Amino acid sequence: MTAPAAAPAPNFLRTQIERDLAQADWQPGRRFGGSPGDAAHHADAPADPAAIRTRFPPEPNGYLHIGHAKSICLNFGLARDFGGACHLRFDDTNPEKEELEFVEAIKEMVQWLGWSWEHAGCSHLYEASSYFDFMYRAAESLVQAGLAYVDEQTPEQMRANRGDFTTPGVDSPFRDRPAEHHLARLREMRDGRHADGAMVLRARIDMASPNINLRDPALYRIKHAEHHATGTRWCIYPMYTFAHPIEDALERITHSICTLEFEDQRPFYDWLLEHLAGLGLLARPLPHQYEFGRLNLSYVVTSKRKLRQLVEEGHVSGWDDPRMPTLIGMRRRGFTPASIRAMVEGTGTTKSNAWIDYGVLEGCLRADLEGSAPRAMAVLDPLRLEICNYAEVLGEGFDACRAPAHPQRPELGERHFSFGPLLWIEREDFAESPPKGYHRLYPGNKVRLKAGHVIECIGCTKNEAGEVVAVQARVLPDTKSGTPGADAVKVKGVITWVGAHEALPAEIRLFDRLFTDPQPDSGGKDFLAALNPESLRVVQGFVEPALGTAEAASHWQFERHGYFVADRVDHAPGRAVFNRTTTLKDNWSK
Repeated sequence: MTAPAAAPAPNFLRTQIERDLAQADWQPGRRFGGSPGDAAHHADAPADPAAIRTRFPPEPNGYLHIGHAKSICLNFGLARDFGGACHLRFDDTNPEKEELEFVEAIKEMVQWLGWSWEHAGCSHLYEASSYFDFMYRAAESLVQAGLAYVDEQTPEQMRANRGDFTTPGVDSPFRDRPAEHHLARLREMRDGRHADGAMVLRARIDMASPNINLRDPALYRIKHAEHHATGTRWCIYPMYTFAHPIEDALERITHSICTLEFEDQRPFYDWLLEHLAGLGLLARPLPHQYEFGRLNLSYVVTSKRKLRQLVEEGHVSGWDDPRMPTLIGMRRRGFTPASIRAMVEGTGTTKSNAWIDYGVLEGCLRADLEGSAPRAMAVLDPLRLEICNYAEVLGEGFDACRAPAHPQRPELGERHFSFGPLLWIEREDFAESPPKGYHRLYPGNKVRLKAGHVIECIGCTKNEAGEVVAVQARVLPDTKSGTPGADAVKVKGVITWVGAHEALPAEIRLFDRLFTDPQPDSGGKDFLAALNPESLRVVQGFVEPALGTAEAASHWQFERHGYFVADRVDHAPGRAVFNRTTTLKDNWSK
């Protein structure tokens, strides 16, 4: 009898979309002009071919991290499942922190995770900066309608007059000046006639509102800075809270999915869209914002500021350091897109922020690699093993051995290696005085060399310091794996090995979690104090000859040791470099 299928993880957004699509009057008359645009652009267009439209709108001011993977998979996944389109939109409204390098890196990571912004033969790759003309037009319309004004208070005065959760705000002394005055001032701002911070454009809503986000929020600020896409054409830039709803409306987004911290911003989101639609600038039906709980992964820091600090202070080698929670770092570590998607889907989507144990992600990774990663033997802490009777039992030359590339996937074929008089074994596989229950090599004990012969330990050699430098053994005749009578000699231990005559030297990077604290930056902690001094250990080992043709970024299971990946940067012909992605089981002390 087969086990019942696991219940799908809760996802309230899926339920919401199902409910929306089941309503006959949901978003009636929604049209799409083939590209983003204002009300006139969409007015005579055909019905939108996408059942829903979502978007992933990163700011190109850094590299994506594991927290972004939740939003990526959620937005693209919902669009896929409901016959919709998901847009990749760069929210590039802050010129001082944004770079083209980040734009390209973000595109690469979205595609690496397995998603596409193509739908119905159309690309939906957009930049907020391409909407700057419309945003400015919308700003002038709001001013002319008495819904926005230019405030010339200092930033300190505005902060003081904003009030707090118990005290209402105070109207700006500039608030009630005529619309013509504010329009002239806005145009002066646009034309570069005022310094940074001299004035801002604000919405005129309600300075006494219990929702502080409705106390005349800023819409435009002066910023004499060059933009990576628009150059020096603009010296005023829209605030995110102003730009974001406009971008959604121009692109005909149906479900604007944000993290929970934007919940208090939703009333302004709706206020702005309703007024711009009322002014004839935006097409109805309008987008609706939904908020979900952020995914927080234990033993990880995702603050861009703190990640930058780790890089700039040299605690890691760069943004793609395999210990970093950046997606480029995780890719280099060997995490697979399927494992990240499985973790995201398996943890569900709720209205509450949640902490997910890092072990959940590693479990998803093991489940993915178990069925796909070819096997290989590797020795990470080499100890010399001498087969003293090799020639007597096996003659001259080397004895050919073989093993399946994957025990459950015969289509992957076999791997071939050979047994010789000198081998490398793990140092921990020999004990001169073994503890109770030890079944590996010690004087007088027999073990099987995996996919090879049974050997019996007969002694060891030590250096002047008393350290074991070599182990001696004899091979037992007629015990080769896969041959008749091979099991006649019963042993309790099986160890891995590599023939010294064909062993491939390899640099093995043993990565572990970057922090020892499950919440390294919570509660005002110094996150640097929680850095794990054992997060990287580099050893010089040996791997079996099949890995001589391993391509960069290829995945392997090193038997006994875990899952490894050929480093995508440093691995090359003549230089084998493997990163440990994860151990075979969760051995992190809880």
